[in-house]
Amino acid sequence: MNKLKIGLLGRVAIAIAAGILLGLVAPGWLARSAATVAGLFGNFLGFAIPLIILGLVAPGIADIGNGAGRLLGLTVAIAYGSTLFSGFFTYGICSLTYPFLLGGEAGFGEVWQGTDASAYFTVEMPPVMSVMTALLLAFVLGMALAGREGVLRNGLEELRSVVDLLIGKVIIPALPVYIACIFTGIASSGQVAGVISVFLKIITVIFVLHIALLLIYYCAAAAVAGGNPLRYLRTMLPAYLTALGTQSSAATIPVTLEQSVRNGVERDIAGFVVPLCATIHLSGSMMKITGCALAIMMVTGVPFSFGVMAGFICLLGIAMVAAPGVPGGAIMAALGVLSSVLGFDETALGLMIALYIAMDSFGTACNVTGDGAIALAVNILARGKQRQKCRAEEP
Repeated sequence: MNKLKIGLLGRVAIAIAAGILLGLVAPGWLARSAATVAGLFGNFLGFAIPLIILGLVAPGIADIGNGAGRLLGLTVAIAYGSTLFSGFFTYGICSLTYPFLLGGEAGFGEVWQGTDASAYFTVEMPPVMSVMTALLLAFVLGMALAGREGVLRNGLEELRSVVDLLIGKVIIPALPVYIACIFTGIASSGQVAGVISVFLKIITVIFVLHIALLLIYYCAAAAVAGGNPLRYLRTMLPAYLTALGTQSSAATIPVTLEQSVRNGVERDIAGFVVPLCATIHLSGSMMKITGCALAIMMVTGVPFSFGVMAGFICLLGIAMVAAPGVPGGAIMAALGVLSSVLGFDETALGLMIALYIAMDSFGTACNVTGDGAIALAVNILARGKQRQKCRAEEP
C-alpha cells in the first residue's frame, strides 16, 4: 500500500492542534519537556542561521552575476523592484489596519514568560559568526565570484548543497515538533485563544492584500504592454492554481511559461524570464514575511519605525534571492534578517515560521502569477530596445 503523504502545511496544522491539546491537559513534567525541546531546537536554529545565510545567499548572488546582457539586468531590476514594492505596500497597509485589528489582543510577550525558565536544561550553541557578518560576507563573496570559476566558487557550491541538506533533511522535518512545543507553552499559559485570533486576522489581511497586489501588477503590465489586465490575469489562472497545489515556484515553471506565451510573450523571452523570476521574484513571500513580522512586533510591543522596516525590506529582498525550492524555503532564508535587523528571538522566529507556512500556498501563487506580469513588461521593453537598435543600424 502506498504510504499516505502529508505536506508540510498539513504537518504544521497537526502540530499546532496537538500542541494546543497537550498544553491544555499536560501535566507539569510534559510542559517542561516541551519547553526543553523548544529551547534546544531554538538554540540549534540560532547556530544554523549564519550558515544558511552564507550557504544560500553567496552562491545565489554569484549565479545571477553569471548572466550577461541587458535582458538579465532588466529582468533582475524589475523583479527586485516588484519585491520591494510588495514589502512597502504591505508595510503601509498593515501599519494602518493592524492597530484596529490587533489592538485588543493579548501580547505574545506574555505567552512564553516562565516557560523557558521551566525547561529541564539548556545547551548553549554559539554560532560561528554573527548574522550580520554572514550577510556581509555573503554579499562580498557573491559579488566577487560572479562569473568566475575556481576552488572558492566550487567550495561555495558545496556549502550550498550542505545547507540544502540541512534545511531539507533536518530543519524542515523537525519544524512540526518545534511548533508543537511552542504551542504547548502558549496553551499552558492560557493565551491560546488570543494567539489563534491574531493568526486568523493576519491570514485574512494578507490574503486580501495578495489579490490587490496582483491586480496592481497586471494593471501596470497592461499599461506597458497594452491590453486588458483582467484578461491577462485570467489567462494566468492555471499557473496560480498549480502553485496553490504544489507550493513550489520551480514546480510551476512549465505552466507559468505556457500561460505567459498565451498572453503574447515571445517564447524565447518567456523561457528566460520565467525560470529566472521563479528564483529572484518573491513578492508574495515578501508580503507574508513583512505582514507577519509587523504583526508580531505590534502585539509584543516592540517599537519599530519606517527607517527600520525600510532597511529590513531591502535586505530581505536580497536574502530571499537564494531561497531553496522547498515549501517554507523563503522563511528559512529570511530568518537571519528577522533576527539581526528586527531582533526576533527563537520563539518569535518559531511563530513566524508557523504563520508563514500557514499561508505558503497563496504566497507561492502570488509569486508565480506575478512572474507573468514581469514577463509581459520585459517582453515589450526588450523588444522595444531591439527595434531601436535595428533602426539605428539601418542605412
